[in-house]
Amino acid sequence: MNYPKITGLIAAPFTPMHEDGSLNLSLIPQYYSFLKFNNITGAFINGSTGEGVSQTKEEKKLVVDAWADATKTDKDFKIINLVGGTSLQDCKEMAAYTQDAGLYAVSFTAPFYFKPANAQALAECCKEVAAAAPQTAFYYYHIPVLTGCNISMYDLLNAVNGSIPNFAGIKYTHEDFMDFLSCMYVDGGRYDMLWGRDENMLSALVLGSFGAVGSTYNYTAPLYHNMIDAFKKGDLIKARDLQQKSIDMIRLLGKYGGIATGKAFMKIAGLDCGNFRLPVKNMSGEQFESFKKDVAAVGFESFKSRRVQEKVLH
Repeated sequence: MNYPKITGLIAAPFTPMHEDGSLNLSLIPQYYSFLKFNNITGAFINGSTGEGVSQTKEEKKLVVDAWADATKTDKDFKIINLVGGTSLQDCKEMAAYTQDAGLYAVSFTAPFYFKPANAQALAECCKEVAAAAPQTAFYYYHIPVLTGCNISMYDLLNAVNGSIPNFAGIKYTHEDFMDFLSCMYVDGGRYDMLWGRDENMLSALVLGSFGAVGSTYNYTAPLYHNMIDAFKKGDLIKARDLQQKSIDMIRLLGKYGGIATGKAFMKIAGLDCGNFRLPVKNMSGEQFESFKKDVAAVGFESFKSRRVQEKVLH
């Protein structure tokens, strides 16, 4: 099978939660409209940002249903569902469910308790999960900082060696540019290599990758659209300056506790997705007030994603 390579920004949505930590799926249609209004190409659901590992299998299916329903009339908006986990049986069940729901793709990440020992073992895992949704595009999700699986993706693609018909590509959330570039050349450039590190997207653009998946695209899509435009026009100074703005903003995630800070950014952007579930720590009210000042200082208002009803400032 040949799948077209995805270009543009794919947001990794936060899963909206009520105050008690239950799913707030009624927000999904509004979330979809918010992303679409900001020229987002698609959504990578139930991933790290979406707290897929903190949800039950039944909850993840509900998230799939909500996004499928919200986007059912928009075939151009591509939904990729992460089905990875520690149980291959659960992964295969979720992959089949994703196909039945009519989503564009499934994604699978390495089991992170009993880890595959080498590229061949990982390829066998991919083959089983991909076969559970044979009519749906399959993307491997490479994020070794969280899975502890440090197998090179060049080795994985060579181990697959065309044996998985619906293997479309890789969501690459790592910093090994040598490995990433080599993957872009495997089998004549067959595979779609989606960049997954927002803070160094510019370096991926230089290598020729114009499809990316990330969490900060939820709330600062205009910044990255402008960076891509500047790069394509050959204005590398502007592109570099915009990448630094991205880095200044992303540093705040570390300052205020990590991944949950993204939901605080979303709240300021006008879409309140609630808090993260334990064990992720959320910021206190006092911290949030300090955070708002830091957000203003990096110029967030000038490049944040806009709500449909919100006027764009000039």
